[in-house]
Amino acid sequence: MSDPRSVESSRVLITGAASGMGRATAELFAREGAQVAVTDLRGDLARAVAADIRKAGGRAESWDLDLSDPDQIRVRVEEIGRQFGGLDIVINNAGVGGFAAIDSPAYDSAWTRALAVMLTGQQEMVRAALPFLRQADHPRIVNIASTEALGATSRNSAYAAAKAGVTGLTRALAVELGREGITVNCICPGPILTGMTEAIPEADRENFARRRTALGRYGRPEEVAHMTLSLCLPAASYITGTVIPVDGGLMARNA
Repeated sequence: MSDPRSVESSRVLITGAASGMGRATAELFAREGAQVAVTDLRGDLARAVAADIRKAGGRAESWDLDLSDPDQIRVRVEEIGRQFGGLDIVINNAGVGGFAAIDSPAYDSAWTRALAVMLTGQQEMVRAALPFLRQADHPRIVNIASTEALGATSRNSAYAAAKAGVTGLTRALAVELGREGITVNCICPGPILTGMTEAIPEADRENFARRRTALGRYGRPEEVAHMTLSLCLPAASYITGTVIPVDGGLMARNA
């Protein structure tokens, strides 16, 4: 009998895995014995991550993947599934940032890009992976959203709308796929030290963290990765349709 607390030998596809939370997740799953497909729009960086994982003794291969291209999604998922001999876990992590006021000239492009990558791209990934997941012993889908889906920031409505859509997509797919044993869960990271936030001046980050989070600090990508891993364990078989903030207490704090 397989260990219910282990993902060893699981076949895992992670989007946006070239940096930040995606890279931390890929590295963690590889350390736990999973076979990891590192996918990212930046194929050169994805290759470097996969190479680093292999140097550390893990199993990983890389693919370039543009989540705004449904045809490429279908081709890549089929390639990965064939090469790995199946897929057990899909982690929809990829994201794009960019603030734009609702009445700004940049808004249309921000809206289109946000929904294409972070909402439409996620459902396309699930649809492409379903034939493989239906053959898996412990199929898992984890969608990464954001606390912006739960409480928004000014001039960030395109991003917030896409992430709120992810929470709704997660719940609906959990209901639709539950009788097949496929669990679908969502993580909403709060302020995390990633490429998206490193451009914020350090003093501003520290002030925000002290003022808004219960723990008084930004989170690390690894802290999100560990929650993702927990939801993908065979033991997590009765957890589905959840939306879990990993935010240092951001959403719990009133002032």
